[in-house]
Amino acid sequence: MKRVLPAVLAFLGVACITAAIAVPLWLVPQLKVVPLDLDITTNATSVSADGSPGDRFPAVIFDRCSVNESRARTLQAHLTQQRRSVIVDPSDRRQATIQAAQTVRIDRTRDANGDENVPPAPASGGELECDDGLLTASIDKVSVNRKTSVPNGTVSSVQVEAAPEGVDPKDVSVQLTNRQGFQYKFPFNTKKRAYLYYDLNSRQDTEAKFVGVETIDGVETYHFQTQVPEKDLSSLPNPQNEAALGTMLTMPARWWGISGRGVRPTQQVSMHRYATVTRDLWVEPQTGTIVDGREDQHQYFRSPYQDDEATPAAVREFRLDALKTTFEFTDATVSEQATKAAGYKDEIRLGGFWLPLILGVVGAVLLLAAVLLFLRGRRARRRDGGDDDNDLDDDLENTDSDTEIVDRPDTTEDAPEYTGSEEPTVVDRPRGSHAEAAAAAPTAVIASQRARHRSPAEPVDEWSDEDEANAYLWDSPTQRIPRVEGPAPKIDGDEDFRPVDGDQSR
Repeated sequence: MKRVLPAVLAFLGVACITAAIAVPLWLVPQLKVVPLDLDITTNATSVSADGSPGDRFPAVIFDRCSVNESRARTLQAHLTQQRRSVIVDPSDRRQATIQAAQTVRIDRTRDANGDENVPPAPASGGELECDDGLLTASIDKVSVNRKTSVPNGTVSSVQVEAAPEGVDPKDVSVQLTNRQGFQYKFPFNTKKRAYLYYDLNSRQDTEAKFVGVETIDGVETYHFQTQVPEKDLSSLPNPQNEAALGTMLTMPARWWGISGRGVRPTQQVSMHRYATVTRDLWVEPQTGTIVDGREDQHQYFRSPYQDDEATPAAVREFRLDALKTTFEFTDATVSEQATKAAGYKDEIRLGGFWLPLILGVVGAVLLLAAVLLFLRGRRARRRDGGDDDNDLDDDLENTDSDTEIVDRPDTTEDAPEYTGSEEPTVVDRPRGSHAEAAAAAPTAVIASQRARHRSPAEPVDEWSDEDEANAYLWDSPTQRIPRVEGPAPKIDGDEDFRPVDGDQSR
């Protein structure tokens, strides 16, 4: 056993040192990939452009119901933008396909008379009304390289229309070509330089410039800013290769509120919807996690013939806001993203530094212990062997000088019994356990929405299937969008608005 123990310790020491070398080379690259269990929901609310708190109506939106009235109207509003990003097929060890479902909800409005209103939540079935609280809804899908987070072109599409029952969502989606920029995360080991960022509203890559370094909730982040130039949204086709609803609108000049030289009140005037965005992103550089975000969005109607001298000046100079607001991540979202980024960073640091260091130190200690035990055992064997020889010489000398040789029968003297014992070394090694990854939680109606339909005494568990079918996930509308491939249930997208037939001059 004395000879076995040093060998065991030496084996374990070599194994630990080998692992210390292999872990950074094998484990860390496995950690620096887009995870296949990604499921992140972020919330952003409309805030004042100057950052001042307490503004209940920091946004301006176009009143869709005004298309049926005598004049165009805008409303002051408070909005919530929610995005849920999950992994769907096709995904494997090389690529990950991200499905990002996004909704913009109207929380409350105030008209020109100062009257406040809370828009109703649309039901899960039936047609949307112009005063419903869902402003927009879309589903973006993009496949990225798991190591670089760069789009690889396998899947790149956006769905802005509801898929009828039995219809493949691909048939009502627009294929997006030449997408190159990052979007839902930046690359691992992000540098202090400019990157391409994809803007879904205008469907184009823009340059995100490095601004500086900031610390958010104890996490060091890199601040990037991208400015999307003015884009005519009517030039972005829908699945039928036509201008999307609400991006072109032809109404009488009186309805627009346009008057002046060369303009008749009943003259039909066509306006296109344009958009610009200034976007700020705060990224944890080691993992590429977006910790905080801010978007200054401005969409407005104006004439597409602005540079045409034949167009009356009153038409060329006209603007009507369709959406003007600043969206900013909520404090809860920023805290959650910072926690996730810190956790990912700790995992990488553990695999790249601490684990190899600990394994290397343990391996060196085990090898040193093995050498010491081997040398001590060797010295002990030499000492024991030398004492036996001296005792034998003394016996022979005593026999020759002091003992008289007498003839007598042969006798055998029993050898002394060996009473020493060597207790075996027992190493108690804890067993590792691996918890299975939890499956994504199924879509469920939230408690706050259920409370609208049940009495105070009714327990949550008694929520009926009929109520389940008719309820609407108002607090988390994107949770209604399932994590599936293939035909999907109806998504309550924005019906938006369109010109109505007949005279609108009343």
